Amino acid sequence: MIPMPDRMEDISFNKAFDATIGAIQSLSSERAAVGALVGRVAFSDIHALVSVPSADISLKDGYAVLSSDLVHASGSSPVTLRMAGRLVAGSHGSFSVTSGIAIKIMSGALIPDGADAVVSQEFASDDGKTVRICNHAHHGRNILKKGSDVARGDVIIGKGTRFTPAAAGLIAAAGHDGAEVYKNPNVAIIATGDEVVAIGKPLERGKVFASNLVTIAAWCSFYGMGTMAVVVRDTEEEILDAVQDSLAGSDCLITSGGAWKSDRDLVVKILDHAGWEKIYHRVKMGPGKAIGFGLLRGKPVFCLPGGPPSNQMAFMQLALPGLLTLAGQRKNTLPLIDAVLSGDISGQRDWTQFIHGTLSRQDDQLTFNPLLMTSRLQFMAKADAIACIPEGVEKIDKGCRISVQMLGA
Repeated sequence: MIPMPDRMEDISFNKAFDATIGAIQSLSSERAAVGALVGRVAFSDIHALVSVPSADISLKDGYAVLSSDLVHASGSSPVTLRMAGRLVAGSHGSFSVTSGIAIKIMSGALIPDGADAVVSQEFASDDGKTVRICNHAHHGRNILKKGSDVARGDVIIGKGTRFTPAAAGLIAAAGHDGAEVYKNPNVAIIATGDEVVAIGKPLERGKVFASNLVTIAAWCSFYGMGTMAVVVRDTEEEILDAVQDSLAGSDCLITSGGAWKSDRDLVVKILDHAGWEKIYHRVKMGPGKAIGFGLLRGKPVFCLPGGPPSNQMAFMQLALPGLLTLAGQRKNTLPLIDAVLSGDISGQRDWTQFIHGTLSRQDDQLTFNPLLMTSRLQFMAKADAIACIPEGVEKIDKGCRISVQMLGA
């Protein structure tokens, strides 16, 4: 673990990020079938159990030959060889090639003994008994050697590698029907507030549905994590009971609301009384400043502010990297892409500012278009990228090329 910041409150975003990653250990492993590996992370190096291909095979439909027989073959001076058989992929004919002999062969078929080249079908014609070849073939031509894709014993997937569809196919070809991967965390989410109503319940005047809870759960689902969620009232007893019950059945706890420091903001105070290891509370970032983070019973706990922009940004910038670290992901932030600013963006010099925006392509370049926060929920739903103004910088000018975080796929 990295050293924790000297001050637990009002720390810089970079210190908060490093403290988050440094405090979280990845979960243990479980076995997943090859068809369920995509998006999961290899728990250890994976070695090939077999060579691929398992023997020398033909890359083309054509004729297996001795290359020395065709040294002088050309269109004007074709060479005629006797056809002594035919091989298709998966067949095991006991043919042997010697001088003057050719074997008709299909792509993927085993190279017969003695042959050291395959002449592509486009350079030959046969009558069933003999074949006329009008092109030379050097040693090894059109032959895929045993183990050229994968050699038995090779490390084909390294520990910490995130599986893509191609990587899953690779280990299947190398003899594996599954792999040990880091467990995906089960995440408990608690939304607090007397004004917050669970989705599907009647909505009384002045109250709001627990949309933050849904947004967080959707992000977790996007990354293959399981969730359990509950809405509780602003009472110490209900919040404490929910925290204890939720932690018992999860790997991580996220609370929504009650993270600031008014009389009605109870969550951090309750966690303090419960004896959590508070690592930080309040970060110099906008939106999302009120976020708190610590460990309770050795499990990560993120306390997110209740306002939707602050809630979502605090989750994406600090809680989500923590969850991805739990899942063994080496790339624990949102994916980045370069874009050109379509307008100036501004922040405060003494903190890190995050700006929602949309991406568009103009004149063969990707452009980031900052969004004005006219409606909190609608503007967040429209955004497909986030720009960052780092601490110490007040403004980034229109036309500058910057890295932006991509939301979703």
